Amino acid sequence: MNSAIEIWQGDITTLSVDAIVNAANTSLLGGGGVDGAIHRAAGPDLLDACRSLHGCQTGEAKITPGFNLSAKWIIHTVGPVWQDGLHGEDELLANCYRACFRLAESNKIESLAFPAISTGVYDFPIERATRIAVTESCNFLEQNRMNVVFACFSTQAERVYKNVLAETY
Repeated sequence: MNSAIEIWQGDITTLSVDAIVNAANTSLLGGGGVDGAIHRAAGPDLLDACRSLHGCQTGEAKITPGFNLSAKWIIHTVGPVWQDGLHGEDELLANCYRACFRLAESNKIESLAFPAISTGVYDFPIERATRIAVTESCNFLEQNRMNVVFACFSTQAERVYKNVLAETY
């Protein structure tokens, strides 16, 4: 398998990949946006599995089965809430991607789909977040083989990802 980065616009819960990433909150017990959509699509067993994980800190990641999803795994990561860019938000977001890649590697995951972590209700600027996502993915793919999908919910996010990827990769 060769490494690849793909940008896809649509509902991340419908992707047929080994794992999808959930932009979770620290409780891991569900919420709005992509977190709520993943919990609804995966079914009630996901909530039970997440309870057993006892939460997750910002910048870290934990893994559960995918339950009713096409994806075998869900990697839950907690992105930073944007304040002003002066409180370590960039590094915390980069840590989310690094933690997800570590879990993917240790679980022999060959295809992984990311949402635009922290860009919804956490208000991280989309272009800045996308640069971090693409940079961390490219860094990982220099030494590892994996297919990475950036699942964009909106056409605006898709456009930003395509522009940043064209400049970077």
